[in-house]
Amino acid sequence: MEYRLLGRSGLAVSELCLGTMSFGNTTSESDSIEMVHRFLDRGGNFLDTANVYVAGRSEEIVGKAIKDRRSQVVLATKVRFATADHPNGVGVSRKHIMDCVEASLKRLDTDYIDLYQVHVWDHATPIEETLRALDDLVTAGKVRYIGCSNFYSWQLMKSLAVSDANRYVRFVSLQPQYSLVSREMDREMMPLCLEENVGVIPWAPIGGGFLTGRYTREEPVSGRLTAKTGESSWALRANEHNFEVLDAVLAAAKELGKTPAQVALNWLIHRKGITSPIFGASTLEQYEDNIGAAGWKMPQETWDKLDAVSALPSEYPKRFIAKFERPIERQW
Repeated sequence: MEYRLLGRSGLAVSELCLGTMSFGNTTSESDSIEMVHRFLDRGGNFLDTANVYVAGRSEEIVGKAIKDRRSQVVLATKVRFATADHPNGVGVSRKHIMDCVEASLKRLDTDYIDLYQVHVWDHATPIEETLRALDDLVTAGKVRYIGCSNFYSWQLMKSLAVSDANRYVRFVSLQPQYSLVSREMDREMMPLCLEENVGVIPWAPIGGGFLTGRYTREEPVSGRLTAKTGESSWALRANEHNFEVLDAVLAAAKELGKTPAQVALNWLIHRKGITSPIFGASTLEQYEDNIGAAGWKMPQETWDKLDAVSALPSEYPKRFIAKFERPIERQW
């Protein structure tokens, strides 16, 4: 397992992050704990959860799993969604943040959270209030670093500017959806993260299961993609472009002697600007498949083919601006 620094921080995280959204739901507590221990034994150190995953049950199981290995772990969780049935039980106001961090610390059975992330932008709360509250948590030692998830590029840039202007702590990372079948971040967000040195830790790196090779062009009768709504619903995944990407992944997997999931994850691990893809697994078998994406690098020619087939179409303004870019790269 290799390690990368998270954004402009000095925090070293493993090249894969174990996502725990299924813990306590499709993954039993015993299998969840075993999965975490296997991950740590393999050299992984980065775990991601959220206070709303399985109504807090995921955090509780993660806390049990890392209890005797806390200093080894970079622990990430999130705040934003509703946790109580009253007007202040949702969002990223100072009140909701302070209430939620205490509840997360209790469920995780720890004194601090390494990476505390805003799950989604909150239009009802000024970003200055949110960042001040997060800065106070860092000062208090309850949080070590802060990040965000599912932001527009303007929201991230505004947040960074507010932090700089007020000398608050900055977001060191962004958690977006990003994969071979979801590269919308390439339009503006990825260049912004590279420019501002914000770490990128993608969720759904194998397209919610679409890139595992389990699905064909026929609508499935079982599996996650049968959901009617959500980013990994069949309605959003099943289009000819995505199937062309899947065909390329299957061909690469056959050529390399790897599984489709390993190929899709490995492509992402080695993409410029990506720090640590977040992979999940419902079973220990799925875990072993996914962890096999670490520790190797596919041939450049194969990587380039996958990059080309999955790339966004040529669009304005990138198409226009590219004509005038100076072919000079920074050497520092």
